[in-house]
Order: sequence, then C-alpha cells, then structure tokens
Amino acid sequence: MKNIPYKIYLSEEELPRQWYNVRADMKTDHSPILNPATLKPVTVSDLEPVFCTELAKQELNTTDRFIDIPDEVRDFYKMYRPSPLVRAYCLEKALGTPAKIYYKFEGQNTSGSHKLNSAIAQAYYAKQQGLTSLTTETGAGQWGTALSMACGYFGLKLRVYMVRVSSEQKPYRKAVMETYGAKVIPSPSDTTNVGRKILAEFPDNTGSLGTAISEAVEVAVSTEGTRYVLGSVLNQVLLHQTIIGLESKKALEKCDEYPDIVIGCAGGGSNLGGLMAPFMQDKLAGRHAPHFIAVEPASCPSLTRGKFAYDFCDTGKVTPLARMYTLGSGFIPSANHAGGLRYHGMSPILSQLYHDGYLDEARSVEQTKVFEAAELFARVEGTLPAPESSHAIAVAIQEALKCKETGEEKTILFGLTGTGYFDLAAYMAYNAGTMTDYIPTDADLERGFSCIPHLDGIQ
Repeated sequence: MKNIPYKIYLSEEELPRQWYNVRADMKTDHSPILNPATLKPVTVSDLEPVFCTELAKQELNTTDRFIDIPDEVRDFYKMYRPSPLVRAYCLEKALGTPAKIYYKFEGQNTSGSHKLNSAIAQAYYAKQQGLTSLTTETGAGQWGTALSMACGYFGLKLRVYMVRVSSEQKPYRKAVMETYGAKVIPSPSDTTNVGRKILAEFPDNTGSLGTAISEAVEVAVSTEGTRYVLGSVLNQVLLHQTIIGLESKKALEKCDEYPDIVIGCAGGGSNLGGLMAPFMQDKLAGRHAPHFIAVEPASCPSLTRGKFAYDFCDTGKVTPLARMYTLGSGFIPSANHAGGLRYHGMSPILSQLYHDGYLDEARSVEQTKVFEAAELFARVEGTLPAPESSHAIAVAIQEALKCKETGEEKTILFGLTGTGYFDLAAYMAYNAGTMTDYIPTDADLERGFSCIPHLDGIQ
C-alpha cells in the first residue's frame, strides 16, 4: 500500500514555466468573440482600447499550446506557490468511503483564493505596457483583493466596482482592498452613466457581476493610461489559471495517481478551467481522462438551465458578444452567499467543451446543501472553505458516497479555491437557520433570456 502524505508539495524548481492553452487542442474551438458594432470577429486592435495589448493577444491565441510565464510573474508565484495538493484522509474517514479524495488548495495567500494567479499576470502586462491604472469588478471580493495585491506590488492605481450586495455582506474584503491601495465602489453606482441608468430604473438594485463589469469598462475606456481587467470567463484568465491543474497533475504523478473524477465550482469558469485543463488535454488527445463535473449555484444555473447563445458579457451591453451558456445579460441573480459564482454566463471555452460533451456533466446545488458540506469539511479537514469552493466539496462528497455504495475505489480531485474567513455572516446565517434557498422559476429565467440578442444568420 502506497504511503501518500497528507500534503504533497512540489519544489520551487518544479513550478511550471509555461501556461497551457487548451484552445490549441480543442476539436472545435469556441465561436469567435464578436464586435457588437459590426458583428465581425474581434481583432487585437478592437480589444486594445479595453485590454492590455499582450492580454488581447492571449485572448485570441488559438495556436500556441504553451505560453511562457514571464520570469517576474514566476518569481511572484514563488511567494505562495507551488500550492499543496492535499489527500483528504479525514474526510474519507468521516464518509466511510473507499474513494481517494484529493483537493488542490489555493487559499495560502492574503487574497485567500486562486485569483492571484491571473491578477499578478495581468498587472505585470499592464506595467510592461506603461499603463498607470486598472479597473475591474468583483463579486465575493476575492478577485478584487487579489488584483489590489498585484497592483500594489507593481505600483498601479486600481478602481474596483464591487457588487453592492457583496460589499454589504463582506465589508472586511473592502478593508483589505483599500489596505493595498484600491478604491472600492459598490455597484451599481452613481459614478458611471450605466450605473446611473440602472439605479434610475431600479433604485434598490442589489447588483450583479454583469453590472459591475459595465461600470468598470466604461471608466477604463474613458480614462487615459487605464485598461480593464477581468478575473474569470475570458480565455486569457483560464490560461493563467492552468498553473493549478499543471501543478496538480505533477503532484499526482509523484504518487502514481490519476483522477477518475475532477470537480470544480463554476461561476465564470476560471477555477474549473484552470484545474481541469491539463487533464482535458488527455481527453482531447484520446487518452485516458477523468469524468469532469462543473458545479454551480442553483440560484444562478447558467450551464444547467441556460441557453448556448451569443450574449453580452455585461449588463450594460458595452462588451463584445461571446457564445456561451447564458441566463441573459439582464439576469439579476438572488443575493446568495456565493458571490463569486453570481454571473449570468459561463466561459466560452468551458461552454464549448460542455456543448461538445468533453466537459461531461454540470450540476447545480442549493446553498443550504453547500453550507452543510462546508461545515462537515471544516470540522474534519480543519480548513474553513469559501462558499464558492464548497459547491465542489458538496459534489465531491456525493461522488464519494456513491463509491461507498458500490465499493469502488475511485480517485476524486476537486479544487478548494479559497478560504471562507470573510464569509462568516453566511456561516452565521446557516447556523442560525435563517439561510434560505432560492431557485429561479422558469418565468424568472425567461426575463433574462429575453435580453439575449437575436443575431440573424449567426445564432
């Protein structure tokens, strides 16, 4: 019997030197992102007013399988990477399962999440281009915190539009962002045209990632020396996050292990996409591969109940159009506690892989079940997980209990994207019995679907 340690660490020398671009291996690349004015595929020049030039090139790169990680980014990674791959022995024992459960833990940095993997790369390219400031949005606050750290490191100014309900639920996230020098504005706000328009129509609007994106983009394109950056959904972000899966695969190889099932929470797709990409490469090449499961909140079910269509990536309809699983850019999700998963659409890469059957399965989970799983995990594994990550935990437990019934000794890998220490209000609500579940009705979804544009001859 193999003696596998509780935590498996790679050395600094084993830190990957390249990101993996899954688009180079996809059987059908996702449909091109469209310029909303011309409905033609966007070019680098179309994206340059919004994104850094190098990031725009990465966004449209379909051919380079591996892209070098800049030395300065890799050196920064060494502050908190390689991150540990953990064998969840205590969870296995609590469940009485023959399954072997591993999780990749991304919470060992101040931002408390995997978001720093892309934040530092995007800030680096902005600094290299000579820019002076960035704008962004954030839901739960993990991305905003990570980007504030990265901008603080490179001396860049940062304006963060934080979904209003999340800013109210997580005031200490705002405090951390401000500590690193960011300016944080609850969204929708009266600082932008799109924000004022939304507030005029819906004064009590609790906000959404789509709305916050609209505000951040508006400021970026109208402010000299400024660009917009995004923490999920985009191809460039999934590229940077493949550091998670590359490390996971190498750590498992050290134990002579390979996962039968890979599970990740899915909001915009950065965590799941980053974790599964190197294993997806095996599947696309016709080799043995895991069963991939995306887990999303029942309150915002873009994969399980959305439409595969071209849609705007923001509520204000100022961004390019992407073909993805979407609930409609006008969909306003409920104020559930998994703010990082509160987005109307899914990564075009993951959407295409799901549409083509390579991403095997999507499940939605109610938040009370998510927190039930989170508390079990916290009690037996010792780490308080973020609500977003706890969606993956819930399904990992489901799969492990299936193995208990069948006697199968499957190997399960899931992503623990971050810690839940800024989510204590949510844990308090669950423990007090005041947390409720919201599942949108078909009528709720139809209101969002009505916002999806109809593009003659394209959709």
